[in-house]
Amino acid sequence: MREAGVSQPAIDTFALHYDALAAGATGLIAEADVEPALPAVHLADLDAGKDEARAALDRTVVITLNGGLGTSMGLAGPKSLLPVHENLTFLDITVRQVLALRKRLGVRLPLLLMNSFSTQQATGEVLTRYPELAVDGLPLEFLQSQEPKLRAEDLSPVEWPDDPRLEWCPPGHGDLYPSLLASGLLDQLLEQGYRHAFVANVDNLGAVPDARIAAWFADSGAGYAAEVVGRTEMDKKGGHLVRRRSDGRLVLRETGQTAPEELVHFMDAEKHPYVNTNNLWFDLERLHAMLTERDGVLALPLIRNAKTVDPTDPTSTPVVQIETAMGGAVELFEDAVSIGVTRERFVPVKTTNELLLLRSDVYAVDPQTYLLTRTVDDHLVPVIDLAKDHYGMIAAFDERFPHGAPSLVQAHRLDVEGDWTFGRGVQVVGSVRLGPEGGQIEDGATLDSDPA
Repeated sequence: MREAGVSQPAIDTFALHYDALAAGATGLIAEADVEPALPAVHLADLDAGKDEARAALDRTVVITLNGGLGTSMGLAGPKSLLPVHENLTFLDITVRQVLALRKRLGVRLPLLLMNSFSTQQATGEVLTRYPELAVDGLPLEFLQSQEPKLRAEDLSPVEWPDDPRLEWCPPGHGDLYPSLLASGLLDQLLEQGYRHAFVANVDNLGAVPDARIAAWFADSGAGYAAEVVGRTEMDKKGGHLVRRRSDGRLVLRETGQTAPEELVHFMDAEKHPYVNTNNLWFDLERLHAMLTERDGVLALPLIRNAKTVDPTDPTSTPVVQIETAMGGAVELFEDAVSIGVTRERFVPVKTTNELLLLRSDVYAVDPQTYLLTRTVDDHLVPVIDLAKDHYGMIAAFDERFPHGAPSLVQAHRLDVEGDWTFGRGVQVVGSVRLGPEGGQIEDGATLDSDPA
């Protein structure tokens, strides 16, 4: 890791988690050890004066996680460069949202991308189209670190001569914290008067800095806040906040931290009705003090991720990737809180199911603010389930929707079990199931669950 130029805080963090893994740690969080956690406050109840909100947002920096390649969807380049709506990519919309918000409110609001070695060059080229984006001499991006993949059988660094790049992996977005410190950005932000950070994933276009939340967070004095939203069928496997029985602290629990036999509890919407959006707010001064005290190492909860060294080849060497989630830092702040937000702040795209929704007429992008809006009520957003074998990879997905997404504003759900290709101008009405036999949907067809 030193030879590869990895920072000392990142090396020390990896060593801490490696020792825990070698000692048999699984990172699992048992249902018996936690209890459900409800939001402390709801966005709908917040109210802030215009000057107060503007002042809070002016001292806020936006950090967007941009290190992913979207390999699970068959992408070879940065996921953020995938066209998602009217030929605009995730990155285009994210940048334009920030620029529009600056202009409307007259705030600085820097945007910093946390890139990986795999996304840095390609996204940097795109950012040259936005020369007005840089603020106060701050860079537009900083790099997350990398760590070796470990052979599952003995936890030694794996070797893969066919493509040595595959011997390395990102350490999860929990690497945000040591990378901010090691890059010098954390000190630079504080020196320039920034006090709070808003962090979100680049593939969640609903994650726009909200001045009301910024004002509430600044006034609360809390060190950390996580946005949560009501669970739907589309995100039943989403991570959620729970409260640890032993000390009462908020804890983030992901699927990778849940034993298979306990997933039934994990996905129980009545027991755990809110999911974590990964939209986070934290106090930069508090974070700096915490990192300084701990020599740049935060003991975030371990996530043991079992993979193969070549993710496209299930027969390649089994490996373990040590990961942490940035949301795991919630338990390090004794005054951490959660805020219940409305659904438009959580529009993640993890599979082609969500991508089809985003490309359809269920969503619109405002040409002035670039805010994403739904054209149907929250409870009317259709559920999409596309056969992974035929639609899971972007190339195959695009091939089967050559004219774009069908109209879904009148749909309740769409289940596609076979290999179907959609023509131009197709409409889906009600709850429609297309069977395993596959086929061609003709131009202008209306798929109606109740054609009478």
